Amino acid sequence: MTKIKTLEEVLTHIQDDMSIMIGGFLGTGTPEYIIDGLVDKGVKNLTIIGNDSGFENSGIGKLITNKLVKKLITSHIGTNPETGRQMNQGEMEVDLVPQGTLAERIRSAGAGLGGFLTPTGIGTLVEEGKEKITIGDKEYLLELPLKADVALLKGTKVDVKGNIYYDKAARNFNPLMAMAAELVIVEAEEIVEAGEIDPDHVMTPGIFVDIIVKEVK
Repeated sequence: MTKIKTLEEVLTHIQDDMSIMIGGFLGTGTPEYIIDGLVDKGVKNLTIIGNDSGFENSGIGKLITNKLVKKLITSHIGTNPETGRQMNQGEMEVDLVPQGTLAERIRSAGAGLGGFLTPTGIGTLVEEGKEKITIGDKEYLLELPLKADVALLKGTKVDVKGNIYYDKAARNFNPLMAMAAELVIVEAEEIVEAGEIDPDHVMTPGIFVDIIVKEVK
C-alpha cells in the first residue's frame, strides 16, 4: 500500500482539538502546503507545538492569524506580532519553553523517556509548577516529554517508503518530531523511488513516516 496521498486525503486525518507538531525554524523546513490546506479546511482549537510562531502570513503564523490555534507551545514569538496580541488579549494560550528544553522534551517523547533534568529555567518563570530535584548541590527542573497527535514535516527529498533527506538547515526540528507523534505526515519537495537516496543521507527513516504528500506550489 502506498504512503503517497493527496492533500485532500491528508486533511481527513486532521480534526479540531488535535495537538500538532510542525517542523521548521522561522519557516525553513515548514510544510507550507499542508498548512495552507489546514487554513482552507478551517480546523480549529488546535494545540500547536513548534520552534516559533513564524510570521503573520507564513508558517505557523498563518494558523494563528486565522485564529485556528487555542494553545501554542513554542520557544520564540518575536517575529509574529499577532501571536503576542492574541496572547495578551487572552485569545490564545502561549507556553514559552526554552528552545533546548523544547527540543529535548520532544526527543524524550520519541525515545520513550519519562522526562529529563535540566538547570535551565531555575529562578525564572519557567520553573513555576514544575518539580525540582536536587542532585549533589545543584537544583534541576524535571521536564516532561512532549507528544502530539500529528507531526507535520517538510522533506527536501522523500522516497516512496518515507525515507527523508532534509537540505541543510531545513532539518531543524523535523527529525525529532517524526518520533514523537501518533501520526507522521511529510510534505515532500521531491518524491523519488526507493534506493534513490543514499542511505548515508537518510535523516529520518521511513519507518517513522505514515503519509507522504507532494508539495504543490
